[in-house]
Amino acid sequence: MAARLLLRSAIRAGTTCRAAPVPALTRGMAAGGIPTDEEQATGLEKIVMKAMKEGSDPYNMLKPKEYAGSKADPHLVPSITNKRIVGCVCEEDNTAVVWFWLQQGEAQRCPSCGSHYKLVAHELPH
Repeated sequence: MAARLLLRSAIRAGTTCRAAPVPALTRGMAAGGIPTDEEQATGLEKIVMKAMKEGSDPYNMLKPKEYAGSKADPHLVPSITNKRIVGCVCEEDNTAVVWFWLQQGEAQRCPSCGSHYKLVAHELPH
């Protein structure tokens, strides 16, 4: 009984009240449109987006550049202090990591495989 009453009222409402079509949403809803990510970003996100646009990587989010690891072309390790602990996976299929301290100054060798690493100064952007 209740279902029949609900169905009748729905049919009556559908035939007597015609709803106006809803206009499609477009990019020009506001005066300037929907802001892009660059326009809407604030704070740290804005700083990172600007730096990425300029081509720098302020927080080391990208993959580091490839170096030969020789004494002439050592792997560069950024640090905000004068020493840093470094992990070296000496071979691709190796499951163990060789950890050693890297001091500022000349390039140093990995004690296991002989790859060279050099500590370079890095300043935080904020």
